[in-house]
Amino acid sequence: MNGPGLPPGGRRLPRVLLALTGFIALIEVVLSLADAGVILDPSLRLRVFAAGAFWSELLYGGRPLFGLQPVTMFLSHALLHGGFLHMAMNLTIVLALGRFVSDRYGAASVPTIFVLGAVAGGAAFGLLSRGGFPMVGASGAVFAFLGVWIVWDWRRHRAAGAPVGPVLRRVVVLAGLNVVLYVGLGGMLAWEAHLGGFLAGLALGTWYENRLETELLTARAEARRRKAVPDAD
Repeated sequence: MNGPGLPPGGRRLPRVLLALTGFIALIEVVLSLADAGVILDPSLRLRVFAAGAFWSELLYGGRPLFGLQPVTMFLSHALLHGGFLHMAMNLTIVLALGRFVSDRYGAASVPTIFVLGAVAGGAAFGLLSRGGFPMVGASGAVFAFLGVWIVWDWRRHRAAGAPVGPVLRRVVVLAGLNVVLYVGLGGMLAWEAHLGGFLAGLALGTWYENRLETELLTARAEARRRKAVPDAD
């Protein structure tokens, strides 16, 4: 059973969602085993982060390790995490909301929201961050999924004629949680990526919901047309 404000659960996790989260989990497993000295080199995580994390200075004249790094880091940072807990927190939300968006908007919406959320999160981090530290994690993508969910919840309340206060409170809770984590982690929280991903999610959610509404109106108009013009014998 789904609680108030929670998206309805789907039947099964879509393959594209399983493939995406499985790939991210595999990367973390390999890096964690390397950290422990079980496989490869304990310095592997540092070397992978050097090549795949989001380095803001690369947008302002910094020297990349390879030519396309200032471009690839907009997505590669979302595939890397600082450890199992960091990964588990992000993937739990991606799995839960990814199933919902797949059921509602189609399987292609999952990688679309993930990629655009990651890119928007990276862009916001690059523009707003002044910390001088690299950024890893799928949090930009996570907040894009959350943004899509908020749009759906808002539209759901409006369609039912219900107050939207509960939806606004959820947004306030998300913002407050970011403040608490930012303070608790001593500023080592990429709130900029969260903001960028969330704004991208709001835009994507609006587009998807508008598309669904248009398809529904078109289907209703077609049904009325067919009813008004019976088939010839």
